[in-house]
Amino acid sequence: MRVHVADHPLIAHKLTYLRDKRTDTPTFRRLADELVTLLAYEATREVRVTPFEIETPVARTQGIHLSSPKPLVVPILRAGLGMLDGMMKMLPTAEVGFLGLERNEETLEARTYANRLPEDLDKRQCYVLDPMLATGGTLSAAIRFLVDLGADDITAVVLLAAPEGIERVQREVADIGAPITLVTGAIDERLNDKGYIVPGLGDAGDRLYGVV
Repeated sequence: MRVHVADHPLIAHKLTYLRDKRTDTPTFRRLADELVTLLAYEATREVRVTPFEIETPVARTQGIHLSSPKPLVVPILRAGLGMLDGMMKMLPTAEVGFLGLERNEETLEARTYANRLPEDLDKRQCYVLDPMLATGGTLSAAIRFLVDLGADDITAVVLLAAPEGIERVQREVADIGAPITLVTGAIDERLNDKGYIVPGLGDAGDRLYGVV
């Protein structure tokens, strides 16, 4: 798995205010949307394209457009929904599927509770959205789920990642032949004994939707 940390000053600036516990829900939501758009720019560097001939007001020339089948954006419910608009600003013609995974707070393992994906993802590029890569169980399960349906190129976009989560995902997807990329705004210090990222930004879902 290739790991790309998008260390841009604007990304660090927005992350600072997302981390601040004084940031209210509307501001948090807006900043997350802006941050995802910046991360999406990095995440889509390898999006598949096809040459496309056009005519300008001056002459004919060749450009590109997104290849078919179109990429699939997969937010992990529920927190990943808060990243969807920011991603779609960069990929407005992409299709969207939904995957519901939740973490058992005792075992820290992920289980699937909802699936709204195409039955066949043969040769599809997929972009998985989940704000936090903490223990890594949810992302590992999501990647395997998509690969089992036929996806052959997966990029995960997260706001923050913990070293332990990255190591686990790398270990658990090592046998997958498809290329896997992780794009994150930062890699934090560690996980605490409850499986939360430190220093982190708290529960991204609760802060996005105002539920405490």
